[in-house]
Amino acid sequence: MKKNNIYQVFTRLFGNTNSTNVPWGTIEQNGVGKFSGFTDKALSEIKDLGITHIWYTGVPHHAVINDYTESGIENDHPSVVKGRAGSPYAVKDYYSVNPDLADDPSQRNQEFLALIQRTHNAGMKVIIDIVPNHVARVYKGLNNPQGVSDFGANDDTSVEYHRDNNFYYIPKQTFSLPDELTKAPPLGGEQHPDLTQPYQEFPAKWTGNGSRLAKPNFDDWYETVKVNYGVKPDGSKDFAQLPPEFRHKGHAEHFEFWQNKSVPDSWIKFRDIALYWTKLGVDGFRYDMAEMVPVEFWSYMNSWIKHENPDAFLMAEVYQPELYRDYIQLGKMDYLYDKVDLYDSLKTIMQGHGSTREIGRIQHQLADIEHHMLHFLDNHDEQRIASPEFAGSAEKGKPAMLISACLSSAPTMIYFGQEVGEPGAEMAGFGQPSRTSIFDYIGVPHHQRWMNHGKFDGGLLSESEKSLREFYKKLLNLTLNCSTLTGHYHDLYAANFDNFADMQDQLFAFARSDEKQKLIIAANFSDTQSKTLELIIPDELIQTWQLADGEYPLTDELNNTQYRLKVRDNTGTIALDFPPLATRWLTLPLVCSEEY
Repeated sequence: MKKNNIYQVFTRLFGNTNSTNVPWGTIEQNGVGKFSGFTDKALSEIKDLGITHIWYTGVPHHAVINDYTESGIENDHPSVVKGRAGSPYAVKDYYSVNPDLADDPSQRNQEFLALIQRTHNAGMKVIIDIVPNHVARVYKGLNNPQGVSDFGANDDTSVEYHRDNNFYYIPKQTFSLPDELTKAPPLGGEQHPDLTQPYQEFPAKWTGNGSRLAKPNFDDWYETVKVNYGVKPDGSKDFAQLPPEFRHKGHAEHFEFWQNKSVPDSWIKFRDIALYWTKLGVDGFRYDMAEMVPVEFWSYMNSWIKHENPDAFLMAEVYQPELYRDYIQLGKMDYLYDKVDLYDSLKTIMQGHGSTREIGRIQHQLADIEHHMLHFLDNHDEQRIASPEFAGSAEKGKPAMLISACLSSAPTMIYFGQEVGEPGAEMAGFGQPSRTSIFDYIGVPHHQRWMNHGKFDGGLLSESEKSLREFYKKLLNLTLNCSTLTGHYHDLYAANFDNFADMQDQLFAFARSDEKQKLIIAANFSDTQSKTLELIIPDELIQTWQLADGEYPLTDELNNTQYRLKVRDNTGTIALDFPPLATRWLTLPLVCSEEY
């Protein structure tokens, strides 16, 4: 095992230097980032941040409000596009990339392949999205390999369900848009020429979130249609089931299991999409809403991918903790979001109404799968840490970032702009403040200050923003170069519960160790209270570490300060200060070092 750090970047926003930020602005008004914006300098700076993988979010060609008819692309109807730039999770062509991202839309795939190569040359790996549960209401492939038909092209639309239909249908009914679109019209009410004719769909298809209404609700994913994986409308499965013992078998055995099985057409389509991009150099995939797709499909899909590339990096959204082990062990996922447990708990602590005592419980509860539970504090779905709706301050994210990055051997993910305190304050259009919009053409101000008009040197950042980015850089690089983080976890909260006294909900400490290294992590989530105490290292850990009575030097490598561990009668103590928002990385001996 080793630690990995993922940099999620919203591709269309990253290189955009335009700061106009007109709500519902066009691509001409507000600008857009391009593949070419990821220069060698930009990629080098991302790598130096301590990053091993870049997740280029929003690369597959999704529905957009822009005219690319000269490149043979049909316009998308604004009624079934969220925002003006469109949702990256309403994919209309899996074998092509978003033309917005190319300097020459007719060469968009070639420009993305060049970005893959630049990323590899910079020493990082490439992850892109696959959205298996739903596609855009109108799917039109322009770059299909020979023999590949579009989703739905061969469906029998006279029936609600057939195993090899790609979609579910509502026979003899016409699709209708939600009533709320009359109150919140597309494009903010603009009289767009593509709105002169209403969107038409007959027969209606089930909507992406599973709604079986011909007229879905506004909160339904009305811009998408649900993909059929051979699950009948009554929930029964129309494909082979994995024997229970396959929970403990590897990718090779799963691959062999499916070789003589007939599977639904949608399974084959998505497998071929993944293998297409794998062959072109993509190193892994992030699967959207994986829990809405049967786990047997993931066994099939992921074992095929690992057959082609054993080192592929496969991560997914699953928000039901009772399903975590199924999707890891049976579905052969490498990593799942640790949102419902760790992220949600850290958020409440940062907001001042949660308790650090939950952190150890979560770690214990997930101990058998800890390496598979990817940690994050920010992503495109979540409120920005610095937004008033979350913590109101990027500084408040420091203790949580330390815990999130070091608590387990799992990968750490950060979202572009997080490292410079981006608050997501823009009124973008369909996208609302607190989250950086994924639906609109918009500039990202704090990130743009780091870009510094393409110099990527942070030249326009404030001193506090520079300091924040240095904190992330130091921490992320330390995690890559410290083997203890893939070693054993040791709880220190219980032994210090009384010691923490009136700050039991704000202070937290734990240790990790292996044969070579020993690391103590401690943090204070309060931005107003401070405490100085003797941190207790319990006797069982002192014995595990085989420390004799005496004093041992400790170095806080995040803050370049020195402490001492005193061992008396098999119990250790460290005189430790916890100023507001303290982050402590204490090594014994000095072996975890930054290398950037």
